Amino acid sequence: MGVLPLRHLTRSHRLLCLMCGCQEGAGDDIDALLETIEQSNGLTLQSEGCGGSDNRPVLYVEHRNLNPETELKRYFGARAVLGDQRPRQRQRQFHRSTWMTIPKDTWPRFSRPGISMTLLESRDGLQYFTFEHSRDYQQIQFKFLDSVESMDPNNIVVRLHPRYFHLSLINYCVVCVCVSERALYSFECAFHPVCSLTSGTSRLDYLRPENRAFYLAVYKHMMFLERRGCPRTALEYCRLILSLDPDSDPLCMLLLIDFLSLRSREYNFLLRLYQDWEVHRNLSQLPNFAFSVALSHFHLSQEDQTESEERERLKHKADLLLQDALIMFPGVLMPLLDLCTVQPDAAVSSHDFFGPRSQQSPALAELVSLYVGRTHTLWREGGVLLWLEECVREVLRRVDAKDPLVEDCQNKRKQRYQSAPLNIHRHVILSEIKEATSTLPLEVTTQSVMGFDPLPPLDSVVSYTRPESVGASNESTLSLFFRSLLPNFNLQGEPMPQDDLEVAQAGRELNQEVNRLMVAMRDMLANIQFQEPPREDNPDRDEGEWD
Repeated sequence: MGVLPLRHLTRSHRLLCLMCGCQEGAGDDIDALLETIEQSNGLTLQSEGCGGSDNRPVLYVEHRNLNPETELKRYFGARAVLGDQRPRQRQRQFHRSTWMTIPKDTWPRFSRPGISMTLLESRDGLQYFTFEHSRDYQQIQFKFLDSVESMDPNNIVVRLHPRYFHLSLINYCVVCVCVSERALYSFECAFHPVCSLTSGTSRLDYLRPENRAFYLAVYKHMMFLERRGCPRTALEYCRLILSLDPDSDPLCMLLLIDFLSLRSREYNFLLRLYQDWEVHRNLSQLPNFAFSVALSHFHLSQEDQTESEERERLKHKADLLLQDALIMFPGVLMPLLDLCTVQPDAAVSSHDFFGPRSQQSPALAELVSLYVGRTHTLWREGGVLLWLEECVREVLRRVDAKDPLVEDCQNKRKQRYQSAPLNIHRHVILSEIKEATSTLPLEVTTQSVMGFDPLPPLDSVVSYTRPESVGASNESTLSLFFRSLLPNFNLQGEPMPQDDLEVAQAGRELNQEVNRLMVAMRDMLANIQFQEPPREDNPDRDEGEWD
């Protein structure tokens, strides 16, 4: 079937095309489109639940905001969002009502995968839960780990394709939103009756491997929503993840929640979080909060409904906060301007404060690169860039005037940010932001990182152990060399399966691997070339010249 021109698509089909767009730069177009629709409809994205007068906990989660349709209805109306769904709901195969996702008729028939949730203890008004695996699920998990360690992606599909709802498998190979929704549905069906997503009092210990799959499933679903133009829904999932373990913050949601708040224009929520947590979490020492809080004040000062006196107060506060952020983290400016394709003037580029003096430790460089790579699109607006330029000039004036804050911040940068904790490295890996991943330390980049459990905690709480795989440690040096050339190569083959068909298939796969290895080695030997040393045809040539 051919592709219909855009003018022939219905309104709901256009919405579907918008939600499925994954091209580079599609997020900017979606933001511009949603802003146009919002202005034309007179809508506002500032929810009442995030205002300063709200008495609910700052990490309170609303069920309705976990559904992306709630956000889409603001933009396109209920008819465009729900028009094509009503006829299909009569034949639903899934009868369990869930909050995080709505089951689809296109999913495989659901069967309980073998996970359950147990209440460990209740203490100080908090409930501590953990997921548990049945014995059958543990066996499937062992097979999954064997398939991953074989470094052959075909093994994962062949061994586990009947287990459509195996959660580690879904987290390992999740590539689309429907797969992440399937994982969330499986988890929510296993919830304990007293487990509440909204109260902010339910806790899941990341040290337990069974709980990590839920963290990662929610995280990946959140990022899918953000890329598809639902930042408000993504923010709600971010609050959910942070509420599960706000003290340890294993996925470091504090490095992301400011970005989602700015994208969804929940400025009051971000300021409230900053005010409530600054005392005991020192959020101002994170580059993302130092700059994003200033940007929130600036955007609030530009809103039409804000009174003139309040505008001036917010603008003055934004100026001071941004200047302090630039003085504390001068290494942010040049990479930010570079990604915004802005050429700084000579007074800025030639000043050593934003040049050699802005050198920072590797740990701080990791935080700065993460923030710049993630939020540079928020600084591209014309009004924001003009405001940034004004503050940069004022910062240079304060630096030249020997403002004592400059030296104080320089000493803080030297004393702090000596090394980044494991959860920050884990967050950088999950973010897949190239500016940040290139700053990861050697001890992280030289170890194997699995997508279903990136950088597991060193003090994990293991409830069941995996049996040792036979033959895993019997590989010879030659086998290891062949495996380095072709990861799928296995000289010894898999352990003998019981079924004759599996035996024949294993033999064919082994022959194919050997043949591919031989072809790879022939290509490698054929491409080896020896470069002759340059001849001294011109003995009078200046040795300082380049060829």
